[in-house]
Amino acid sequence: MGLKRGFNMLTKTKPKIGPQDQGRKISLKTFEFAKVEEGYHYELSRGYVVVSEVPRYFHACLVVAVRDALIEYKLANPGQIHMILGSMDSKLLIPDLESERHPDLAVYLSRPKGPKDRKMWRTWIPDLVVEIVSPGSVERDYVQKNEEYWTLGVKEYWIVDAQLKKLTILKRGRVRWSKKELRENDVCASKLLPGFQLSCQTIFDAASQAHEEE
Repeated sequence: MGLKRGFNMLTKTKPKIGPQDQGRKISLKTFEFAKVEEGYHYELSRGYVVVSEVPRYFHACLVVAVRDALIEYKLANPGQIHMILGSMDSKLLIPDLESERHPDLAVYLSRPKGPKDRKMWRTWIPDLVVEIVSPGSVERDYVQKNEEYWTLGVKEYWIVDAQLKKLTILKRGRVRWSKKELRENDVCASKLLPGFQLSCQTIFDAASQAHEEE
């Protein structure tokens, strides 16, 4: 009996996912705790594995431009933001759509409820999510994640598109997102973060600087 149980435990090893699994169909349950080959970024999109290379310097500069403004606000307003997490620090599980996402930034205003273990991501939902659009992520950021973050219960979704010099803010309404598009001379604000202000020019200046340095 003991030998049989030991054999079953050995055979139930976690699946491993690597770049060769791009486009592979897999369940969210299997993907959630699968081992991954390091050096790549993995998401599950509607039941299919999406493999991306680690973002470029340009992408990182835009993430930092938004993140630094949020961190500055957090430090100046104790108690308003609990955590600001990056793509490698959190995950968003959308069971209804068989998706697992790792947003560029996830802002949590409150602590997780219940046990703080690996399963907390099933119920701990960020209030605000930020995605930086890259050439290969336009469809995912504007269409797929739009639907997924709504389904999950996210309150605000910001889409930063340096190519178009546009920041799209989606705010949760009763039945759909309300959309506002900001340009270079506009200021990003949020009712979730009273007093928060981020000049869009700051973001797009960071994009221009990154282009010059690449």
